[in-house]
Amino acid sequence: MAVEGLELYRGELTGYCYRMLGAYAEAEDAVQETLVRAWRNIERFEGRSALRSWVYRIATNVCLDALAAGKRRALPMDLAGPSEGGTAPGAPLDAALWVEPCPSGDPETSATAGESVRLAFVAVLQHLPPKQRATLILRDVLGFTAREVADLHGTTVASANSALQRARATLAGHSESADGRVSRQSEATRRVLAERYATAFSRYDMEELNMLLHVDATLCLPPYAKWMRGIGDIQAWLTGPAVGCRGSRLIPTVANGTAAFGQYRPHPDGTGYVPWALQVVDFSDDRITGITAFRDTERLFPLFGLPEQVGEDTRLGARA
Repeated sequence: MAVEGLELYRGELTGYCYRMLGAYAEAEDAVQETLVRAWRNIERFEGRSALRSWVYRIATNVCLDALAAGKRRALPMDLAGPSEGGTAPGAPLDAALWVEPCPSGDPETSATAGESVRLAFVAVLQHLPPKQRATLILRDVLGFTAREVADLHGTTVASANSALQRARATLAGHSESADGRVSRQSEATRRVLAERYATAFSRYDMEELNMLLHVDATLCLPPYAKWMRGIGDIQAWLTGPAVGCRGSRLIPTVANGTAAFGQYRPHPDGTGYVPWALQVVDFSDDRITGITAFRDTERLFPLFGLPEQVGEDTRLGARA
């Protein structure tokens, strides 16, 4: 029974490893390694702890091994201050540097993840030492008890509680990113806002976009370190260096528990549209607070089920 039961944990383990590692592909690899190790060692499972705790102990060790090199994934705002919207982005940086988006499935499933899978929250987690990161996720996101976490790490309850307190203190120091302005809308409101954004962007209606943006909204552009804050700089970017995005089509999807879109720019020869970016859009109340445009479409679009190209008859919409 235990062998068959292991596969039931694949989904939640992927969410755990994604928060630990900041990259979805790495998380999938870590989960596969976890299940392989568990299958190979199932006869050693003595039942003194729950099967779930035993599997998470293996997953934690897999993630800690992966993090041993000491690299930390980030978002552009973790590396430098905002820049002017009218300037070029500079050279792209190594793809391994960035926190990556995570497919979320349907909106109802995404809602169960709460804010703990938002890009900003996952990026802040990367500031924590690996064991503190694991402790905080296990306790505050997944609901493990202090005793379970202590047993998982092979330490005392007092030590586990101390690690949790230090992790919470670090997150509090990054409260603007970790907590920030979080979404409080109903699903219907989120859908309307996402559809308004998709329509306004496709029409390149700057007046409507400005009405949708929060005054302190951010726009960042991995793999470039460039990012902007504020309506003025975002508009300067869209009407300046990024003016080639005019006439784009947006195909809706869901990433990190929020609305996302595959952006397709007009093909240079006028025949349809070609992949350009995966936009992850954060909302709060009735405004957009952040847009993260990932340019690695060759890898990300298949992951999110987005087509290789779209035609003139593409319909707009929103799934979140």
